Amino acid sequence: MSYQQAPGTEISPPAGANDQQQPQSNMFQVSSHPVALLFLILFKGCALGLYLLGNFFTNNFILIFVLCVLILAVDFWTVKNISGRLLVGLRWWNEVREDGTNEWIFESRDISIPVNASDSRIFWTVLYATPAIWSLLAIVAFFSLKFQWLLIVIIAVVLAAANLIGYQRCDKDQKKRWSQLSSEGTSSFVSGMVSGLMNNALASGVMGRFFSRS
Repeated sequence: MSYQQAPGTEISPPAGANDQQQPQSNMFQVSSHPVALLFLILFKGCALGLYLLGNFFTNNFILIFVLCVLILAVDFWTVKNISGRLLVGLRWWNEVREDGTNEWIFESRDISIPVNASDSRIFWTVLYATPAIWSLLAIVAFFSLKFQWLLIVIIAVVLAAANLIGYQRCDKDQKKRWSQLSSEGTSSFVSGMVSGLMNNALASGVMGRFFSRS
C-alpha cells in the first residue's frame, strides 16, 4: 500500500535526527578560556603520567623525581595565579608579616561579571579530584614499600591541597563580601525609598497638617 503526501505539507524528520547530525560541543568549545582550561588539565596529566609510566622509559629515579617536582611546581603556580583568575574569577596568595604571622589575601571578580558555568564546574572538579588521586597513590606507595616514590606523592598532595584550601577560603571570602554588598544595597534602597516618601509628604504639606495643632 502506498501513501501520498498531501499538498502543502512537509514530512518532519524523526525525533532526534537533528541531534545526531549536530556534533556535540566538547568542554574546550564551550569554555570562555580554553587555553587556561587546557593547561589546568595538561600539567596535572603530565605529572601523573610521568609518575605512573616513567619507569617504562628510564630507570633513573632522580630524573623522574626532578621532572615530576618541576611539573608539579609549574602546575601549582599556574592554577594559583592564572587558571583560577580566568576560569572562576578568584585568586589567592599568602604573605608573611614582619612579626612572622601569615596573612591570607584574596581577590575575586566583580559581582556583575558572570562566570562560565562549564569552566567553573571543571575547575572545581579538578581542584577536588587532584589531591584525592594523589592521596590514593600515596596509600598504594606506602603499602608497596616504595618510600622513595612516596616523596613525589607527598609533594604532589601538599601542593594540590594548598591550592584547594586557598581557593576554598577565597570562595568563602567572595560569598561573604557579596552578601555584605547585597545587604548594604538592600538597606540603602529601603532607606532611600523611605526618605523619598518623607520628602514628598513634606513637600505636599501632608505631614505639616498632620502634626499641626488644628
